[in-house]
Amino acid sequence: MSGLDAPEIAAAYEAVRSDKDATNWLLVSHATATGSQLALSKTGTGGIAELSGALDDGQVQYGYARVEYANDKESTRVKFVLVVWIGEGTKVMRKARVSVESGDVKRALPHHSIAVTASDRADLDEGDLVARLRKAGGADYNGGRG
Repeated sequence: MSGLDAPEIAAAYEAVRSDKDATNWLLVSHATATGSQLALSKTGTGGIAELSGALDDGQVQYGYARVEYANDKESTRVKFVLVVWIGEGTKVMRKARVSVESGDVKRALPHHSIAVTASDRADLDEGDLVARLRKAGGADYNGGRG
């Protein structure tokens, strides 16, 4: 997909993955009216909640977020979530391209524990995502308490 190799996207991706950068999410959106070009539209430091607030109900967008959660009293885990956002008001032809386009995005933003396809912000509840990340991570040192 055109635009995914942009240096801005690569730099934002590295910032989200870095332990030394406060940036913990990025958002890639269609930069042109025809939808042929993807570009970095936003980054932030407010986690999944802030990313969710930046989503546009009339677009297909791709988010990438760093999620930190306590494993037990002594340790925390850092995992990454890829969000495929299909807003409720997205045109049918744009929705039809998501399957191919999201594959390109997954190659550009490769390191993630789970991918979430969402059209409702409730699908991006941080507690639910942490529970899914725990399941995807294998060992559960929290005694099944999510």
